Amino acid sequence: MAEADRHVLRVSGAETRDFLQGLVTNDVRKLDHGLVYAALLTPQGKYRADFFLVPDGDAVLIDVAAGLSDDLVRILSMYKLRAAVTIEMSDRAVTRGLGTPPQGAFADPRHPSLGWRGYDGQPGEAADWDALRVAACVPETGIELSPDVFILEAGFERLNGVDFRKGCYVGQEVTARMKHKTELRKGFARVSVDGAAPVGTEITADGKPAGTLFTQADGAGIAYLRFDRTGGPMQAGGATVTYSG
Repeated sequence: MAEADRHVLRVSGAETRDFLQGLVTNDVRKLDHGLVYAALLTPQGKYRADFFLVPDGDAVLIDVAAGLSDDLVRILSMYKLRAAVTIEMSDRAVTRGLGTPPQGAFADPRHPSLGWRGYDGQPGEAADWDALRVAACVPETGIELSPDVFILEAGFERLNGVDFRKGCYVGQEVTARMKHKTELRKGFARVSVDGAAPVGTEITADGKPAGTLFTQADGAGIAYLRFDRTGGPMQAGGATVTYSG
C-alpha cells in the first residue's frame, strides 16, 4: 500500500545536486550510497521541512510530507534563480516495509528499526510505525516537528539528518553555533508514560512548565523537554511522565 500522506517531487537538470547542496542540511554527495535524510531551514536556523532525497539517475526525488509539498516547491523555486534545474511534482508513490530492502528500495537512514522506503511500486507492508518511531525517538513531520523547532533539538544529528563538514546551507551558521558553542537545554527525548494524554499536552514538573508530550505507544512517548526539569516524575494531563533519556 502506498503512503497517502507523502508526495514525491522530482528535481532534474545539470545543476541539480549543486543546487540542493547549497540549501539542505545534509551532504547531497551521500546520494551515491542511498537515501539522504535532510531538512530545509529558515535563515534563522529553524525547521521549515524535512524530507528524504532519493537518487534517480541524474535527477533527485524528494520524498516529503504531503502537507509540505506545495510550500517546498514554492521555496525551492524561489531559491532556484537561474540555476539549470526543473522542480516538478512526480506521480511516484512511497511504500514502506521492514527487514531487508527489496530490489530498488532503500534503507531508512534515520534508524535501522524503520525498515525501508520504496519508490518504484514495491509492495508495502503494514507496521505500527508510530510505535517504532517512539521506541527510536524519531520525530515526525506535522506532529513533533513544527516551525519553532531547531533541528539539533529534534535529534537530527543522531538521525543522520545533518552534516557539519559539507559547507554552507540555509541556516548553517545558527546550526553550527548550536553544535559547537552551546549545550542543548531543550529537545526531544523518549519518556515513559503511565496513563495517556492527547498529543500536544503540556508537561509540568512541580507545577512548572517542563515540555510537551507528543506521540505515545506501548507505555512510552516522545516529548519535547526542558532538561533541567526532568529529574523526577512529571505530569501531562492525567498521565505521569518520566524522562528516559
